[in-house]
Amino acid sequence: MSNAALNTQTPQRFSGEWETKRVSKFGNVVTGATPSTKVNAFWNGPYPWITPTDITSERDMTLSERMITQEGLNAIRTLPSNSVLVTCIASIGKNAILRTKGSCNQQINAVIPNSAHNAEFLYYLFEFHSDYLLANAGITATNIVSKSTFSNLVFEVPPLLEQHAIAEALSDVDGLLNALDALIAKKRAIKQATMQQLLTGKTRLPGFSGSWKTKRLGEIGEISGAGVDKKINPDEIPVRLVNYLDVYNKTFLYSKDLTHEVSARPDQVRNCIVEKGDVFFTPSSEVPDDIGCSAVAMEDIPDGVYSYHVVRLRLKTDWNLYFRAYIFDTNEFLNQASRQCDGSGTRYVISLPKFRAMTVRFPPDIEEQHAIASVLSDMDAEIAALEQRRDKTRAIKQGMMQQLLTGRVRLSESRICTDDAD
Repeated sequence: MSNAALNTQTPQRFSGEWETKRVSKFGNVVTGATPSTKVNAFWNGPYPWITPTDITSERDMTLSERMITQEGLNAIRTLPSNSVLVTCIASIGKNAILRTKGSCNQQINAVIPNSAHNAEFLYYLFEFHSDYLLANAGITATNIVSKSTFSNLVFEVPPLLEQHAIAEALSDVDGLLNALDALIAKKRAIKQATMQQLLTGKTRLPGFSGSWKTKRLGEIGEISGAGVDKKINPDEIPVRLVNYLDVYNKTFLYSKDLTHEVSARPDQVRNCIVEKGDVFFTPSSEVPDDIGCSAVAMEDIPDGVYSYHVVRLRLKTDWNLYFRAYIFDTNEFLNQASRQCDGSGTRYVISLPKFRAMTVRFPPDIEEQHAIASVLSDMDAEIAALEQRRDKTRAIKQGMMQQLLTGRVRLSESRICTDDAD
């Protein structure tokens, strides 16, 4: 039979039986260690020494915050390339694959796969079963999965060729996710650079040439604090709160975003009501750089009030609604807030008088405001579309893991066989 005829046949799905295995059967299980920090010869070498802090969303690791020398490796235990790392203390279930010779600390259990097991498959297996790992943590002040417990955990595992195929399929999705993350980061950087040009007047859009104005916040609007407390009193009016995290995490505030229900007196409802165009700021933080973050109310919220943890700016003049959301997000403005705040160590705050004295530079021509906001809004829409695509891809990956890592769906053998032929 010719190769052409063979290629027209329906691919056969994997049919080998899955086996119930303990982790100890996957290969050699090793708990990491820490070289003495008092011996300089152990540190600042070419080899990674992985801790849970180093493990983020990246699967493959070749670097760590603290690197060690060959002497440092000799003092503990060398892990070969393709060792699978699984955190076993505190942040249980954070996983990675060490892609070069190195080591890890004692908060990580490492599996050095034997010839019957694929490192990428084991990585995805542990990722999918992170709840199972956590459920087997010892009941102590800090969650711990000991080496003994980890080694005896039981999983269903397919034959090696099917492990390869599953790992390849999930790796393809991870590759798409990584590409989307990189593209989103690039688009955000471009937007940030564009903001620093357009919102400072360094670059003007075609058709605009008038002078910009610099004014204090107290001149362009009314700055007010004294918001509503986070409490519920049956004798007061039920309201919803614009709280600190709403302002910190969002740029645009809509009624649907307010989920914190509290109560307020009638005078507080009148004085702290949320109206379309109100700009809210964070006046305090644990670090100076987080002071002055802003969000804009994009609609009237009749049952919305602002928290005593935020400050409201209600403009006296009509500015473009979207422009308000961008103009206070420049380095020029935020640096003022970090310089003007008081405090040290654990909490920093900027007073209302200092807030009123902060300045903002802006084009008085509302058409230029609209043009700038339109450019930045288009960029936001592009980033949001990419984020939506990434979130959808993540959901697809979760569905694939649910099917492939439980044996509910079996892949075609041609996937791995074709790749081997190449």
